[in-house]
Amino acid sequence: MKTVILLTFSNIFMTFAWYGHLKYRNSPLWLAILVSWLIAFFEYCLQVPANRMGYTQFSAAQLKTIQEVITLVVFCVFSILYLREEFRWNYLVGFTLIGLAVFIIFQK
Repeated sequence: MKTVILLTFSNIFMTFAWYGHLKYRNSPLWLAILVSWLIAFFEYCLQVPANRMGYTQFSAAQLKTIQEVITLVVFCVFSILYLREEFRWNYLVGFTLIGLAVFIIFQK
């Protein structure tokens, strides 16, 4: 559970580092890069320990799968609430297919 919590917070930082600047497209690119790198530092401070702890419990493929699912969930919330984008039906279908892939990856 600690791994999932750390990965969730890590992904929140990552999402803001990668996409937060899209709301401020008039600011200079160098500033967006600098702020993104500063935010990404905190993302790494959470993700590296999460992966180290998680690797005692999950395989590397399972860890990556968990991280990607968390990334999609965090990004959906971010894009709707922060960027004010709509959530479309085809996103739901695609995410459902990804959910099927997650189910398959976690089978013994």
